[in-house]
Amino acid sequence: MLDIKLLRTTPELVRENLRKKFQEHKLPLVDEIVELDRQSREARTKGDALRSRRNSLSKEIGVAMAEDRKEDAERNKTLVAEMAQELANLEALEEKLSAEIREKMMVLPNIIDPSVPIGRNDGDNVEVERFGEPTVPDFEVPYHVDIMERFRGIDLDSARKTSGNGFYYLVGDIARLHSAVLSYARDFMIDRGFVYCVPPFMIREHVVSGVMSFAERENMMYKIEGEDLYLIGTSEHSMIGKFIDSILDEESLPQAWTSYSPCFRKEVGAHGIEERGVYRIHQFEKQEMIVVCRPEESPEWFVRLFRNTVDFFRSLEIPVRTLECCSGDLADLKVKSVDVEAWSPRQRKYFEVGSCSNLGDAQARRLGIRVKNKEKGNYFAHTLNNTVTAPPRMLIAFLENNLRGDGSIAVPKALRPYMGGKELLECPA
Repeated sequence: MLDIKLLRTTPELVRENLRKKFQEHKLPLVDEIVELDRQSREARTKGDALRSRRNSLSKEIGVAMAEDRKEDAERNKTLVAEMAQELANLEALEEKLSAEIREKMMVLPNIIDPSVPIGRNDGDNVEVERFGEPTVPDFEVPYHVDIMERFRGIDLDSARKTSGNGFYYLVGDIARLHSAVLSYARDFMIDRGFVYCVPPFMIREHVVSGVMSFAERENMMYKIEGEDLYLIGTSEHSMIGKFIDSILDEESLPQAWTSYSPCFRKEVGAHGIEERGVYRIHQFEKQEMIVVCRPEESPEWFVRLFRNTVDFFRSLEIPVRTLECCSGDLADLKVKSVDVEAWSPRQRKYFEVGSCSNLGDAQARRLGIRVKNKEKGNYFAHTLNNTVTAPPRMLIAFLENNLRGDGSIAVPKALRPYMGGKELLECPA
């Protein structure tokens, strides 16, 4: 959510931001909010003046009673009573206007960073850098489900019977590989100074509204029927919610956390759920990074976060690239975002395995996450998040890049301690 002062003083900046994000249909909101804000401040000014006058009259009543001027006292009492009703009306109006302003403000996107490329959708995202040499082996790389099935490592048919499309059973070495990747990711981030956390996997509606836009919620979140609870789509949701309505000491910043959770997503929209495959699914597990910091620190942390993901994948010998998200591909709360994409030898192209986002003070403003500063006054923190790894999607890149011509899977050195020392996974007889 934007600072209302931004709309008061530089409404054209907000309009230009809407144009850059190709959200011209929201342009009328700017004038609507400015007018509602004017009415709200006018009501507040009237209320303040009325309260001051009421306080003066109340003192005069005491003086008149002490001097036995009963008529003056009664007249002032009548005026005070009339003012009380007028004040109640003004306070009700202020509350109504404030709610309308907040509702409209929640729809406006964050101001994007000047470095963000302008484009309508993910087709306009810009490659930044490649890490590792993408290679194509001299043998055919099967579809990832076929590889898993050769290892008797996945059962989609049973999952359809119990849960429907978008779910899976992982079995044997593939299931162990899935857990090993997550355990390695946890320790990888702990070694980089992040605090490990397992958060709640359900959050309340006001936290959902604080961490994401309404459109994202409708397309992603599962609501628990009859309760004020949603299943999280990523641990970022509950980790940022951890700081709701808090005032943090500057000395405690930055706070860098790495969290594990299962993730649940409806995946409504153009992409849809795969009937056969584990790239886009309803349920998966993820290791995440979350940072809460001072505003001036967030650009540096942004780079550090996506570099962590790059380093993680390279430690598993998987080539990756970074992709700068264009203005139209940015979710409304994001200031800047970079996707990390892994190389697919089978498809001979890169595909998304993680996304790093700087949200500025948008989440902090919605959730009331402030930083204490005696000299400058309290201010809103900046929040950032990034995916370390999200199997089973990550397993697609892992299996394809570590597949050998005889059908076995090489286990990179970094992962071997989590796989019982195995250097190679071989198909069962």
